[in-house]
Amino acid sequence: MLHATGPLLTVDVGERTATETDIVDVLERTVGGRATATALAHDRIPFDADPFGPENRAYLSTGPLQQSQMSFTGRMNMTGLSPLTDGLVSSNAGGYLSRNFVSTGYSVLEVAGASDELLAVHVTDSGVEFEDVPELEGATVPETSAYLERERDLGAEHCIAIGPAGENLVRFASVMTFDSRAFGRGGLGAVLGSKNVKCVTFDGDVASPLEIPNPPEMDIHREAAQSDDLMRRQGTTGNTEFINENFSLPTRYFREYEFEGAAEIGGNAVEAKKYKKGACSACAYACKLPTRDEETGVETEGPEFETVYAFGAMQGVDEIVDVMRANELCDTLGMDTISAGVTVAAYLASEDAFGDAELAQELTEKIAYRDGIGDTLAEGVARCHDDLDVPDYTVKGLEFAAHDGRTLHGQGLSYAVANRGADHLYASMLSLEYAGALDPQGTLDKADALVARENNSAFQDSGIVCVFGSDYVTDDRLEALFDADQEELMAVGARTVERERHFNNRRGFDRDDDALPYDLPDLEDAIGEYYETRGWSDDGVVPSDAVESVSSGANADD
Repeated sequence: MLHATGPLLTVDVGERTATETDIVDVLERTVGGRATATALAHDRIPFDADPFGPENRAYLSTGPLQQSQMSFTGRMNMTGLSPLTDGLVSSNAGGYLSRNFVSTGYSVLEVAGASDELLAVHVTDSGVEFEDVPELEGATVPETSAYLERERDLGAEHCIAIGPAGENLVRFASVMTFDSRAFGRGGLGAVLGSKNVKCVTFDGDVASPLEIPNPPEMDIHREAAQSDDLMRRQGTTGNTEFINENFSLPTRYFREYEFEGAAEIGGNAVEAKKYKKGACSACAYACKLPTRDEETGVETEGPEFETVYAFGAMQGVDEIVDVMRANELCDTLGMDTISAGVTVAAYLASEDAFGDAELAQELTEKIAYRDGIGDTLAEGVARCHDDLDVPDYTVKGLEFAAHDGRTLHGQGLSYAVANRGADHLYASMLSLEYAGALDPQGTLDKADALVARENNSAFQDSGIVCVFGSDYVTDDRLEALFDADQEELMAVGARTVERERHFNNRRGFDRDDDALPYDLPDLEDAIGEYYETRGWSDDGVVPSDAVESVSSGANADD
């Protein structure tokens, strides 16, 4: 089976050491990306680790397809112990980092320990350099990129960085790359902040040792370039009005199911502000959304649908420029727009202040600096909802994505059992229910589809293949690309989901954590069906002998 190549680079920022480890045997079993990082994290992060402690580790990993020039592969994976959910979390980001990372010759970067000083780490194909950067304390993401351009002659496509939110341990802080692309969900920016790592750069010139089958590589690239999909013009916002009118667009902190201002912040409104094409590395699909408002000068990349939901409908804001402004603020300060927007919406609910975009933006900035009420909101909804006297709309501490499980019951089931919490891309059941391939009503008899979707998503995050390329990177083409049949590929995904669950089990997670803040028909029975399909206990616990250790570390023999 095709897999990523190159050793693991472990950087201990407390000891200021860099160690290479041959992990070819791990890569052969896990392919790369999320699967490899999850396997390493499972074995090397202590089960009782503090997410903000030096014993936590952050993994940045690539898959074999990042050694190609194929469309839909300009992405990377990041994994660690989440300060928001208290379990393992993986996040995926696009941009232009992946090829620069691959050029250093490594397959995985592991960041361990904690530095006493604010630190920049520079990784090249000839070594690692540690640089104290006290002058970057409090710097925004663009300010950090400007420093690296000026001092290192490395653009934003060469680095990952955190903003003030990460430094201040906001539990939903992002790790940013290319200034506007986010490893967003789960607070991995706060993990780097706890380690006092402001940024990591990557630069090298190591030739790829892999050969990617062509076709289908060039077939996929050609079809992506010739596509007339609405998404190429409007990104994920293209379905805003369809979802609002036919299903649900959660509105005013989940009080309503439909937003009367959807057309003002949806696909057409976003496209009207788009001023050029945008893409990820090597991708001809070019679905990104560089937008600008000429009257106010607001310029950003996006907003995508999830941000339109979180800073628009959820807050009762119906002006696209206000959503653009909030999007840019989150990117600049380094925060997940979903968690930030939903948390701000919870505060607006507590104050009956829906529609106040100026207040929402003020709160967003206060969160990043933990200023006043921002210090409370920086903990996320699960930890602050009692103070606000609002319902806790989270799963496992993670704020909900836009796709409403109250009307998409299979997606609701997915939210309940997902190791990551209320994340729509963990299984993307929504795509089946929106398309009518699966009845959106009811939770029973959906376990087989859910397990298949989870396994597929986990494999795509390991390959790594963009979720928006599914119409082009089809199952038969995946088999050709990876020189393996579908059963083998999905087994990689299944083992990844199982390792995540087992790690979380050892931290105390069980069936009680697979819960929703709203009622769905037959949910408990459907969860039981899911466990049975997975081969787990009735309590949602993975048998310990079902999980194989692949690497030396704290848990390898546990």
